[in-house]
Amino acid sequence: MRLLCLSDIHGQLDALAAVLATAEKRSFHKLLIAGDLLFPGPQPLETWRRLSAAQAIMVQGASDRAIATLDPKTIAASTEHERAMVERMRGVRAELGDVILERVRRLPTHARLPLEDGTELVLVHGSPHDPFEAMTFDMDEEELNALLGDDPADVVVCGMSHTPFDRMLGDVRIINVGSVGDAPDGRAPGAPPLVAHATWIESTPGGLIVEQTVVPLRET
Repeated sequence: MRLLCLSDIHGQLDALAAVLATAEKRSFHKLLIAGDLLFPGPQPLETWRRLSAAQAIMVQGASDRAIATLDPKTIAASTEHERAMVERMRGVRAELGDVILERVRRLPTHARLPLEDGTELVLVHGSPHDPFEAMTFDMDEEELNALLGDDPADVVVCGMSHTPFDRMLGDVRIINVGSVGDAPDGRAPGAPPLVAHATWIESTPGGLIVEQTVVPLRET
């Protein structure tokens, strides 16, 4: 079974489409998305439709919960950036509409998949212990262990930090799949992303084969 694992699309449909076009050349059996699907990018509705059409397994990210549950009228913005984000939230909520917002609100924070070697994978935005707190590449073992919680599964696939890594912590493998729509690539603020991250996980009876890739999106 081959899994294509993505995260943090943030409504950047062109970046998602580029990753999926690359992925279709290799084929995959399941598409896993570790949250932050729609906000604040330019095409939240089409991004949702594309993921739904692909029958993606999706979990809720921090921005997903925010757009689905917060009323922009109640948010007190104190900076120009915060005011712009509140205004964008209004726009995204209006574009998605009540039905899709309710579906986003109901997304689970964790999804579990059995693997072919008898182990289990958990898909989460941030961490098994707290889905809205990121596990990052520079954390030490004590910090990561605290975020694994009591029942992390054998393989943790996550995003949120926007920086991919693949690390063993005892018997648990942590695979952060980076970001499709907001990879740290040195672009100017507000500019479209230059690259997108994608992670392939091939599940076999003998274990996992993991490949983390970077998809170029446009000329630098």
